[in-house]
Amino acid sequence: MRYPAAAALGAAFLSAVLLGQHPAPAQVHAPVPAAAAPAYTSPALSDSEIEQFLLRAKVIKTRSAKKGITGSLQATLSDGTLTHDAQIQSVDVRSQQFAGSQGVEFNFRDSWTFNIAGYQIDRLIGMNMVPPSVERRWQSKAAAFTWWLDDVMMDEQERLKRKVHPPSVELWNQQMQMVRMFDQLIANVDRNLGNLMITRDWRLWPIDHTRAFRVNRDLKTPANVTRADRSVLERMKALNRETLRGATGKYLTTAEIDTVLTRRDAIVARLSSLGESALFDRASR
Repeated sequence: MRYPAAAALGAAFLSAVLLGQHPAPAQVHAPVPAAAAPAYTSPALSDSEIEQFLLRAKVIKTRSAKKGITGSLQATLSDGTLTHDAQIQSVDVRSQQFAGSQGVEFNFRDSWTFNIAGYQIDRLIGMNMVPPSVERRWQSKAAAFTWWLDDVMMDEQERLKRKVHPPSVELWNQQMQMVRMFDQLIANVDRNLGNLMITRDWRLWPIDHTRAFRVNRDLKTPANVTRADRSVLERMKALNRETLRGATGKYLTTAEIDTVLTRRDAIVARLSSLGESALFDRASR
């Protein structure tokens, strides 16, 4: 996967974001104010090139990220040729019992490691929606360095608030359906409107997976699995313990890997029960 320059580079909210369930009015394109131009632009980079940049570029400055509650930082990195931002997350919290917005969770974990595992699994199944994330030390602690998205237009919370509609409802729905399925696969319990980022090319980017990879064997919300990209489904079917251990074994336990596969089986079974109409070939952007 390559990232072009700049732009090219919960069930409660899910029924609202699938626009196909809510026909848009005649004037569907609300005006979007121009964002401030970035201080720098990025050349076309592959995932591996981005990973190397995140691993090796010098941290020039940091500041608190505007969103999130895990103390993440927005950092500016430079390798002497390219200057670009990254998110740094070093949170790694474990608790036998945690009272959150969705109730009490036992054996709670909030960890930077899950950002990297989420990115790796996204690429294994060919979804290609999660920004690259690598492990790197920061201030003597291990952390996830994640590529900061260029040319973000808004997040999903703002889009719904402003009633802005995408130029292609079908493509938007396909992207949202893939995110919904992915969250069931990785048992993400913290998806919210603020961590669904939208760039100016109307690509949807799910970020921040630090509260994923729970060890529940059943799908938390099976009704959220409604449709899937045909090629992604085939690559999901091909996942096995060895492949997952090779890509995520440093970040996921055996139980976490095994329950990903169990949930995968449940997703495949559900999509199979829905028939051929549940599959699509993603529309070109």
